[in-house]
Amino acid sequence: MSKAQIGVYGLGTMGSALALNMAEHGFQVAVTNREVDWIAPFMQEAGELAKNLHPFDTLEEFVQGLATPRVILFMIPSTKPMDMMIKAVTPLLEPGDTIIDGGNANFHDTRRRSALMAKQDLHFVGMGVSGGESGARHGPSMMVGGTKHSWTQLKPILQAIAAKYQGDPCVDHLGPDGAGHFVKTVHNGIEYADMQA
Repeated sequence: MSKAQIGVYGLGTMGSALALNMAEHGFQVAVTNREVDWIAPFMQEAGELAKNLHPFDTLEEFVQGLATPRVILFMIPSTKPMDMMIKAVTPLLEPGDTIIDGGNANFHDTRRRSALMAKQDLHFVGMGVSGGESGARHGPSMMVGGTKHSWTQLKPILQAIAAKYQGDPCVDHLGPDGAGHFVKTVHNGIEYADMQA
């Protein structure tokens, strides 16, 4: 079996939608979830797209199922669960691998995690994802913060799955470490204020 180009950990609303979006664009996607009983229903829901999805029951198998350098997108709560997953997955990774936090993290936490990963020659990307479930499934806007190296690695996948405006993908590299999550925080503030107006 061929190795997956990217892994998605967390098959909740946003994670499952992003995984299906990637699969629909022809990418080979490894998937797993903390509660493994979510995996089979997700694969059934995927229908014909299941041919591009590689389900795994354990974190170890999930990481081994990824082509190197590995790219893992975590779609989980960005507080303690993210720190716990970093601690669990780091021993399984190799220099040059990339971890993406696609949740709504505090950019200060993203900067801290990025510095921690850099000490081990690992890339940590903080990525804001906008558009809700429908956007994640059919084309989100994404705000990427991380190294230029990680952006070069992620760009082909993210540009393919992003929303398009006048033909241009709604995704860009906004700067180092916490830049993506900082912009997402500003975005959320404007959006929620507008909703209250």
